[in-house]
Amino acid sequence: MNDAITDVPGIKVGHYTDKEAATGCTVVLCEEGVVAGVDVRGSAPGTRETDPLRMMSLVGRVHAILLSGGSAFGLDAAGGVMRYLEERGFGFDVGVAKVPIVPAAILFDLRLGSAKVRPGPEEGYKACLAASDGPVAEGSVGAGTGATVGKILGPERMTKSGLGTASQRVGNFTVGAIFAVNAFGDVVDPETGVVIAGPRNIEHGGFLTTIEVMKELRESKNFTPTNTVIGVVATDASLSKEEVSKVAQMTHDGLARAIRPAHTMFDGDAIFTLATGREGQEDVTLIGSIAAELAATAIVRAVREAEGLCGIPAARDVS
Repeated sequence: MNDAITDVPGIKVGHYTDKEAATGCTVVLCEEGVVAGVDVRGSAPGTRETDPLRMMSLVGRVHAILLSGGSAFGLDAAGGVMRYLEERGFGFDVGVAKVPIVPAAILFDLRLGSAKVRPGPEEGYKACLAASDGPVAEGSVGAGTGATVGKILGPERMTKSGLGTASQRVGNFTVGAIFAVNAFGDVVDPETGVVIAGPRNIEHGGFLTTIEVMKELRESKNFTPTNTVIGVVATDASLSKEEVSKVAQMTHDGLARAIRPAHTMFDGDAIFTLATGREGQEDVTLIGSIAAELAATAIVRAVREAEGLCGIPAARDVS
């Protein structure tokens, strides 16, 4: 196993990375179409095609999920993913054409590198060309290329973050997760509660605690909604549209274990869930619980695997 979301049969992952501009995108391909759900908890989201995943909509299956940098501009990269899928005959059959369903979520990385360079259709297409079911690169790659955390005291104290993935096999089924971490708050070790990436304590080393800084400032209206944690959870279990939505909901618990504070007014936290249905029916509570564990693991890996970029040090560089 790759210890990655690609351990789920039928799932491929590809990155497009631009280190110079500090941006990129990541595509999770499920070309044949799978049942999908979404749960958006942050108050400043940037998303595309999430309505088809809601309970009362006609289309509940997707052919890919796009995670992208570039703020709202990065949603354009989904067009390249659609082109890739259409060329290969994948999509929702409407008689006169097959329309690929590609929900997407973005994070804000315009502060690093070049604010004028964002992932677009060509970058989304290139991410698809790079997709495979093998090991997945982590850290400052794909949608995590320009990701940072610990923003409360401004860019001069934030820490470089990135993208992480993890998987777990239980019985006959597998669950995997992949997350790009661009949080307003801190990333903590869920086992100890120790901050492993956050606003840097330049004077004394290590990290400050965002919530404690907020208590001292007692003011948050000047912060900007330029943060987000976006991710995908996949399983080969057979789940209904309602059940995948429940798993997405439960997965946010893992996000909250690893990020403090989570789901703020300045974050656009969004989680997608995919169920390929290759295995039999499984307990939704168990899958959701595993997904939450994997979300926390992937988030921690995102900061531990990240490399410093554009003058912003990674957690591994902070002592």
